[in-house]
Amino acid sequence: MAHLWQGVINEYRDRLPVTDSTPVVTMGEGGTPLIQARALSELTGNQVWVKFEGMNPTGSFKDRGMTMAITRAKEEGAKAVVCASTGNTSASAAAYAKQAGMRCAVLVPEGKISMGKMAQAVAHGADIIQIDGNFDNCLDVARKLSDSYPVFLVNSVNPYRIEGQKTAAFEVVDALGDAPDYHILPVGNAGNITGYWKGYTEYSRPYVNAVGEELPAVATKTPVMWGFQAAGAAPLVAGHPIDQPETIATAIRIGNPASWDSAIGARDESGGLIESVTDEQIIEAQRFLSSRDGVFVEPGSAAGVAGLIKKYREGAAPTGAKIVITVTGHGLKDPQWAVKGAELEDPTAAEPKRVDFDVVSVAAALGLD
Repeated sequence: MAHLWQGVINEYRDRLPVTDSTPVVTMGEGGTPLIQARALSELTGNQVWVKFEGMNPTGSFKDRGMTMAITRAKEEGAKAVVCASTGNTSASAAAYAKQAGMRCAVLVPEGKISMGKMAQAVAHGADIIQIDGNFDNCLDVARKLSDSYPVFLVNSVNPYRIEGQKTAAFEVVDALGDAPDYHILPVGNAGNITGYWKGYTEYSRPYVNAVGEELPAVATKTPVMWGFQAAGAAPLVAGHPIDQPETIATAIRIGNPASWDSAIGARDESGGLIESVTDEQIIEAQRFLSSRDGVFVEPGSAAGVAGLIKKYREGAAPTGAKIVITVTGHGLKDPQWAVKGAELEDPTAAEPKRVDFDVVSVAAALGLD
């Protein structure tokens, strides 16, 4: 029977904190492709899939949590929402707030947001305030604003965001028939590793939902969780907040993650790890994934791929395992790094070949006989 995807709340309603009367705000998020990464599989000797969250409505995984957060805000009668963002959250919040008929205020660190992401927030009519500080400063102001004024905070400190994000783990299990052996992903504010672990654990045991129904376990196991931060913004690796985080991976340029404790819990409970990768390793991984496996992601999204390649080169990666890597945002969010990555591999890669206006010249330029 034909089935039109209804968005994550309607698809997983029995596992989310909603009722039949909840006014669902959705843009059809979720249902993103799980793509077999053949080149990455061959390189590392594993079965590797990438969960391509860049195929969500605003181009990143943030839409999963935002549908739940904005739905809750609407249910509570909110007229305005606020978020702090390095880019993807602002794009998602602005779009979903508009869908719900709400005003959206976005606090961004001055000079620390890509134009692609800023353009989305502008296009959706958000009130954009640049703060003289970093993301953590923006989040602090957003928290205080929501505490003192009639606006609803939609950052991942909002537990409804995590509820929405856990649905990605459900989708992975539904697609593969069980949980993978390993799940790898970038770590910035740490809501995503928190959400995935919550989803996997709930799917692997009987679950009592919001209306008291007991649902059976779907998965037989949970994966080992590997998270990777950018080396210049790796507070979970350092064991303390980073006052001035720096990395080209703007999506994970966060020095004091809001979901710190739950990320450490996901790591420890799964027997996993959280390590760092350099900007150079991130750009190399972004280039590898786009040029070898056809998946174009923004730099921050490539941190998990970079982490697997790093561990493989260290001789510390598994072999023969089923591995899923979440790539969190589309490459068009921050496209200039794709050109720079190609140029690092080949200085002439971004230069088009110029030939005469005839088929023989074009064939010769392509190396065709």
